[in-house]
Amino acid sequence: MNFKDIASVAGKPGLYKIIKPTRSGVILEALDEKKSKLVAGMSMRVSVLSDISIYTLTEEGAAPLESVMKKIESTYKGDTGVDATASDAELRAFLKSVLPEFDQDRVYVSDIKKLNAWYLLIHKNCPEVFQESTATEKEA
Repeated sequence: MNFKDIASVAGKPGLYKIIKPTRSGVILEALDEKKSKLVAGMSMRVSVLSDISIYTLTEEGAAPLESVMKKIESTYKGDTGVDATASDAELRAFLKSVLPEFDQDRVYVSDIKKLNAWYLLIHKNCPEVFQESTATEKEA
């Protein structure tokens, strides 16, 4: 599994593994302990994690979510030290430690909370995503 196989659905909490496309949408399976299935139709906004970026102040203007998640994994190894009840300053400091050039005006605290929750969910339920990506980097 990699970041192309994981999706977020607007209005639904958590992340989903993409099972297979259908004529009218896509079949998804929750990445939590319940493993519930969901058929996301054309009216639902499904975002694949490999297509998501975080605003930065660099020339490119954004950093891919995948590279940010890899930095979090290499820096924190599963324990970010922040949770949903952390203060705004703590959350911003957390993101600044892995992505110092993030755009503080366009990246909201709610985005950082979601990033942290997604990282912890992936680290807990499919850590092979980080192992495969680091192995692929070493081969390149």
